[in-house]
Amino acid sequence: MKHNGMKKRVIVVKTKKKLILKKWIRVTLLIIFLLILSFSIFKLFIWKQEGDEIKSIEKKIIEETPPEEKESTPENTEIINPPNNKDNDYWNYIKMNMLNANFNELKKKNKDTVGWIKVEGTNINYPVVQTINNDYYLNHSYDKTNNKAGWVFADYRNNLNDFDKNTIIYAHGRVDTTMFGSLKNILQSSWYNNKNNHIIKFSTVKENTLWQVFSVYTIPAESYYITTQFSSNESFIEFVNTLKNRSQVNFSALPSGNDKILTLSTCKDSKGTRVVMHAKLIKVENK
Repeated sequence: MKHNGMKKRVIVVKTKKKLILKKWIRVTLLIIFLLILSFSIFKLFIWKQEGDEIKSIEKKIIEETPPEEKESTPENTEIINPPNNKDNDYWNYIKMNMLNANFNELKKKNKDTVGWIKVEGTNINYPVVQTINNDYYLNHSYDKTNNKAGWVFADYRNNLNDFDKNTIIYAHGRVDTTMFGSLKNILQSSWYNNKNNHIIKFSTVKENTLWQVFSVYTIPAESYYITTQFSSNESFIEFVNTLKNRSQVNFSALPSGNDKILTLSTCKDSKGTRVVMHAKLIKVENK
């Protein structure tokens, strides 16, 4: 009888230990869950705060130094590589107003300012900065404060005073559509079915320019489309033909070896997929 009683007590003790262990496991899992939830809420708060700061900076820039839409001056204007086909959309685009930014004032706010870019049919309407690398403006805003929303910046390898064969502009693809967050709109029919959207207006210190879109697509991260220097005219022709063939939309613009192109690039998702837009230079107004 004593043996049976001891067995029962051992079973009871083991059962209690199991219950206590299960309780501590549940408590531990609950604590871990609450910590993860708290951290996620904190990160979301920081993300929203950074976005609000960016919107505040945007608003201040637009209020204090807005770019103007203006007709180009014929005596200072050159149309670039016009097509022989008079029905090409090119002939309508070169009639559009140019964008002109006040760089004297913008450079007082940030001496790294090299341009102002506007993409029709999106929220992209920002001053563009450039520094000695492609890292700084990934986590600094226009006023140079730390901000993971970053800013719109030109590739450090490019010369914005005399466009290279391929000039590249980057920015984060923010979910709240700030920076290049609205660039993903270019893959929607509501954007590409409106031909008035197929133009980029870009003002620099020396020139006001128009660029006709010829390719839009998504692609895993790579270095090919952000090539800036080419060994020969043939290699550039091969390059622009590749970009044209990648396009998910058929545009009327046909780039050639004599063209200069503008590339816009942003991240589409956490996997590193890029949304990319390419446009060819069609009009230049010297200041």
